[in-house]
Amino acid sequence: MSTRTSQFEEATMEAEVKKPRALNSRSVLMPFAPASPAEFAKVLGGAEELRNLGFQVADSMPLSPEGYFAGSVSERRNEFLSELRRGDVDALVATRGGYGSNYLLANLEMDAASMPKVILGYSDLTSLQTYLWQRHSWVGFYAPMLAAGLDAGDGAPKGYDRDSLLAAVGKTDSGWSLKLRGEPLVGGEADGRILGGCMTLVETTLGTPWELDTRGSILLLEDRGMKPWQVDRALMHLKQAGKFEGVRGFVLGEFPDAGTLMSGSATVRDVCARILGELKVPVVFGAAVGHTPRPMLTVPLGVKARLDARGEGELEILEPAVVP
Repeated sequence: MSTRTSQFEEATMEAEVKKPRALNSRSVLMPFAPASPAEFAKVLGGAEELRNLGFQVADSMPLSPEGYFAGSVSERRNEFLSELRRGDVDALVATRGGYGSNYLLANLEMDAASMPKVILGYSDLTSLQTYLWQRHSWVGFYAPMLAAGLDAGDGAPKGYDRDSLLAAVGKTDSGWSLKLRGEPLVGGEADGRILGGCMTLVETTLGTPWELDTRGSILLLEDRGMKPWQVDRALMHLKQAGKFEGVRGFVLGEFPDAGTLMSGSATVRDVCARILGELKVPVVFGAAVGHTPRPMLTVPLGVKARLDARGEGELEILEPAVVP
């Protein structure tokens, strides 16, 4: 691809990116459950934490769980669409991930010209975030959920990072920086759009109409409960599918709960260093994003950023993720 073509595509993407309105103390956040059911006590705890941050949290009607889904496909899809259309709702916050957001996508009839809203979530929400980016160019927020981060509190183990959340949803005048709290596998600096999310869900977009276009990105990949050989397989699948071509840098999570390893076995870190190291782009491993036992950072998706793979790693967000 020529430099001229690349610059044209970047200019076109810049014109298409849609950012939601910033949140403030008058903003109303509505819970929604696109995937698995959540413990009611944790949902209440997460809602109370949002109120402590100064937001208003609307009451939502609980769905009737169906197995490992929070409700039927039609119930979950209709809930999401109806909350998007409500003029008295400023943002949506997922109750939890789990599994099931992908079921909503096939018949998700949205007005392409509609104003986006802040949608907070991570893990299984990657399916929905990728769809909204690829189909509608909506900026996303890889962020804590009511029963997965917010319920534990600011700065707590398996909780969330208050400053990065508030910057992502409220800062309109400039960008900001995130200390990733990881380590460099490959040093250097790189600029690109931050995209990605839970690695398993990024991988499962392959072959769908909303397959994630990773070219020119700083690619965020994280997950949990994956053994090193499973991380190896997923990374090789993404590589062989061409998803690492044109990627300018990587932010990797901690990949916790990898299980007991045999003596001398490669770790997840080893696998990432081997497969991604040969790409010769900056790589930070062990960032406090997504599935992390530490306070989770909120990372905006779809905005321009600069990755500095030195020390603990730093991600400089170069533009606001929201508009006034």
